[in-house]
Formats: sequence, C-alpha cells, structure tokens
Amino acid sequence: MAPNDSAHPTEAADGPAPGRRKASRYLVPLAVAGVAAGTIGLVPALAASGDPDLPKITAQELIEKIAASDTEQLSGTVKITTDLGLPALDTLAGSLAGPDGGEGGAGSSADPQARLTELASGTHTLRIAADGPDRQKISILRDSDEYSLIHNGDEMWGYDSASNEVFHAQEDGKGEQGPGSSAEKRGEDLPATPKELADEVLKASEGTTSITVGGTAKVAGRDAYKLVVKPEQKGSTVGAVTIAVDAETGTPLKFTLTPSSGGKAVVDAGFTKVDFSRPAASTFAFTPPKGAKVTEADSLEGEKNAREEFEGGLADFAGPDVIGEGWTSIARIEAPGGAEGKAPEKGDAPAEAQQFLDAFGDKVTGKFGKGTVFSTRLVNALMTDDGTVYVGAVTKDALVAAANADK
Repeated sequence: MAPNDSAHPTEAADGPAPGRRKASRYLVPLAVAGVAAGTIGLVPALAASGDPDLPKITAQELIEKIAASDTEQLSGTVKITTDLGLPALDTLAGSLAGPDGGEGGAGSSADPQARLTELASGTHTLRIAADGPDRQKISILRDSDEYSLIHNGDEMWGYDSASNEVFHAQEDGKGEQGPGSSAEKRGEDLPATPKELADEVLKASEGTTSITVGGTAKVAGRDAYKLVVKPEQKGSTVGAVTIAVDAETGTPLKFTLTPSSGGKAVVDAGFTKVDFSRPAASTFAFTPPKGAKVTEADSLEGEKNAREEFEGGLADFAGPDVIGEGWTSIARIEAPGGAEGKAPEKGDAPAEAQQFLDAFGDKVTGKFGKGTVFSTRLVNALMTDDGTVYVGAVTKDALVAAANADK
C-alpha cells in the first residue's frame, strides 16, 4: 500500500509571474468544485476484495499521472449518490415546471435542463460512453425507463423513454478557433506539461490545502491510488475530497466529497464497471422512435424569451466581489435594489420556491443588521435584509463574520 505522502515543493526562483501566481491561488478549490459539478456522475464504492499492493508514489507524481492521462475512449456503469441535505430536486422542478415538463406545457421532458437536475439529489445509476471530444452518451437508468443524452458531432439528442419525447439541438459551428482566438490566448497561460501543472497545483495549495496519497483501492475491479485533498483553512464546509486514480491510465475512477461536519459523503460517485476500449459507433447513433414528440431547441420561442428576460434581469446584479481566498472564499453579491436598501419582497418568489427557501432559512443578526442563512451540507448563503448576498462553501459563522467585517 502506498504511504501517506504530502508534497509542498519550495517555489523556484523563476516561478510564475505575479498575475499567474495570484490566479493559481484559487486553482485547487475551483478545480475540485468543477469536478464536483462537471463530473458528478463520472466517478463506485470501494470493493471489499482488499487494497492492492502498488509501487510507492508521491502526491506530485500522482498529480502528474492524472495530467498526463490521454484517455479519450471508455464506457461503463456509474453509481452516484448526492446528499446536499435538500429535497429531491426533480420533484421540486416538476412542481414548478407544470404537468407537461415546462412552464405552461411549452417545454419538453427530454430537455437536459429538466432531466439532469435529478443527479443533484438521491442515488442514481448511469451508463456512460465516450469516444473523444465529439461523441459522448449518458443514460440515467430508472425503474422501468431511462433518459439518454447523446452528443454526436454537431448534434445533441435527449430522449425520455417514459414520455417518448425527444429534444434536439444542433451546433451552429461558429465556435471561435484557430490562431489568435481567445481559446488559444487562454491556453498561453496554462501549464505546458504534466509536471508544470502538478507544480502549479501544489504551489497553489500552500497554506490552504493538504494534498496527500491516502493509500490504494480497488475500483470497478481496477487498481487505483487515492489522492486526498483537505482544506487547511478553518471555516470551510469541505472536509476532504478523495479521488481514486486508475494506476495504469491515470484516469479518475471515483470521486468522494465529505463535509467538515461529518457524516456520509455529500457526493460519492464512481464507476462500478469500466472498459477503456473504443465504444462502437452505433452507441452514439440516434433516430427518434416512431410516434415520438420531437422538440427542436430553436423552436422554443417562449423559453428563449424567458431566458433572455432572466438574463436581462441578471444584468441588474452587480458583479460579485470575492472576500478571502482558497476554500474560505465568499462571494458578495449586491441584489437589485440592494444599494438603495430595498430588500426583495417575500411575495416576489413562487409559493413552491418560497416554501423551499423557508425550509432552510435560519434568521441571524450582527453588525450588518438582520438576515437569513440558507444552508445545505456544502454551500451556505446569507441574504441580508438590505438585499446583499454572501455565499460560499463556508460555515454560517464565517458568513456572518464576513458580513460584519464588510460593514
């Protein structure tokens, strides 16, 4: 079994420029948050067959192994359990959307925005397949039906077998690419090699994060190392993030996020079966079944107008200010009317949404005045009576302290 091994290399004299160093301070927590949100179904409980005996490896070497992984083809079965301390969000979304899956019946039950919220609570089983950046498929398996999301080239299909509804979207091919593009310019600031990336991650972790190798595990029948990431700052709601990394390919196989308050994981997701061979091309082919209702993404004028109205409303919000750094970063957001001291009216929200919010509200007071803290097991938010919002993966006390110091 690989030993615990933390790594904090000393900074080289020719380290990154000040701008890059400042940005890298947020790399570890933001990367973990991104993994939690973006791969929330791509990463199994550890097998009971015993931990494998693998060669020793340092934390830096394991990060380099992950960065050097070139896995682009795989398929398998994934189990994901999410416990934010929230009610089933698919039920809430259904009550807000109406009986036909969208407000006023204008939407589609096959719309990914309606279906993928299911993964935010409860336990789910998924089948996944990937063949490079242009072909992916995720199927959420339910008792007697399933929902599939298929990306094949410039087309995306969503299919809900329960309602026999199809959602179809097509890319316009206008993405910015090539020399001089913003994507290329962003790439200029990224580490060029796995070792450089590992150095950046470890430097960013100094003073805020402990990164160690926490032994080995069997995941989906494969040997894996466990990379353990723990905040060193007080006030974070994150206890630890453990990523099981395939010893052969460097591919993350399991992701577990535990809260600082203890108890079961907030997110525990991973492969129960995995195959690194290329999936058959037919896996990504889709033709709407006979009699299926097909909704084209660009035909949802009502939804488009509502989205534009919502985005216009967001323009009234001041951009968030970030208080603190690392795991205890708190975003301060000035809600519309907040600068004038006008708080949102209680009746402004739909009854279902208001009931949902009130169930998690905890009245607090301080130098800032009065407000309400809305809590989950990971992310908490303080809304003051004057309309200012403080939100982060931090404790209630940390939010109140930030609001007090802000006055």
